[in-house]
Amino acid sequence: QVQLVESGGGLVQAGGSLRLSCAASGRAFSSYAMGWFRQAPGKEREFVADISRYGSTTKYADSVKGRFTISRDNAKNTVYLQMNSLKPEDTAVYYCTARPVYSTEYDYWGQGTQVTVSS
Repeated sequence: QVQLVESGGGLVQAGGSLRLSCAASGRAFSSYAMGWFRQAPGKEREFVADISRYGSTTKYADSVKGRFTISRDNAKNTVYLQMNSLKPEDTAVYYCTARPVYSTEYDYWGQGTQVTVSS
């Protein structure tokens, strides 16, 4: 079992920045690839970014590529999402998630943190 707790969400003006954090507890953090998803009101949850167990490989949704950066600190059992040049369409609840390295499925999810970007 892995428990995930997100933090760092809030209200920011368009063009601003936020950094989300996700603290993990439970089984060995480095056994998991980590990801961020988001869900805007009335929309389906969508993939944002993913990072491999040791951070050597990252993937991004086209909509955030060049603006968002995912990173992790395995010594602190924490994954981050640095979000720059935020747009109103980035407004959503952001979820941290963990994927066993042998799987394509994200098995564990945090409770989410709200990000609101005003125009």
